[in-house]
Amino acid sequence: MKNLFRLIRPHQWIKNLFVFLPLFFGGVVFQPSLFLNGLLAFMAFSFVASSVYCFNDIADAEADRRHPVKCKRPIASGAVSIGKAYVLMVLMATIGALCIVALTQEEMKRVGIIIATYYVMNLAYCGRLKDFAILDVCIIAFGFVLRILAGAVAGGVQPSQWILLMTFLLTLFLSFAKRRDDVLRMNATGEAPRKNTSHYNLEFINTAITITGSITLVCYIMYTVSPEVVKNFHTNYLYLTSIFVLIGLLRYIQITVVEQKSGDPTKIMLRDRFIQLIVVAWFAAFLIIIYI
Repeated sequence: MKNLFRLIRPHQWIKNLFVFLPLFFGGVVFQPSLFLNGLLAFMAFSFVASSVYCFNDIADAEADRRHPVKCKRPIASGAVSIGKAYVLMVLMATIGALCIVALTQEEMKRVGIIIATYYVMNLAYCGRLKDFAILDVCIIAFGFVLRILAGAVAGGVQPSQWILLMTFLLTLFLSFAKRRDDVLRMNATGEAPRKNTSHYNLEFINTAITITGSITLVCYIMYTVSPEVVKNFHTNYLYLTSIFVLIGLLRYIQITVVEQKSGDPTKIMLRDRFIQLIVVAWFAAFLIIIYI
């Protein structure tokens, strides 16, 4: 049971909290009915993502056995059979579909299309598309944009173009940081952890991280001072929260470049107390400004 639990990677569900961002930025997160819709979309994305993780580990089993860390994954280590993994994959997708069905008819249809797009895209990613450099990180980033769209539809909120852009850019930044860890391992061992790792090098990755991080910050600042946002939240002070975004990006770059521990963004978020403090401070400041 423990290995089946590891296979669906519930700790990765933290990524699906992006579903709640449209409700938060839209000022409706505390409305019970809309929050419940967002929660159902969150659960649907989480179970569907777990189904993708099962398929990913099935497809990567042979390569994972040669990886110093991934060799401990349930399928690669032999703790879970391929047959059981396929059953779990179907079960997770079915539970995700049931969460979508719990939404109202119109929301169910639109959220269902979004999550189905995510599912098919990620199955294709696991099967072949992840072998293409740059395209691989763009697919990951677009997956988070789909989370934003699902949350917006579930909550009846019109997502700002700034939110969509920031989400894509931020997750692109995190994805490049993760690829940097692969390049470091390739340079140290002489063996590429992924098929596309040889198409990256430190100079390119460092430049990509700098570009995406910088544009993310600029995009956030433009969002906070945009006329529609000022009008919507009735405040001119949202720009003050930019300091937390800047510090958070700098800390992540420090972890990536100085400490060289950018392998898993989720684990960094769950373990790094400084980043957690910055996220809480940003959330509290934003909450105070727009809700109080």
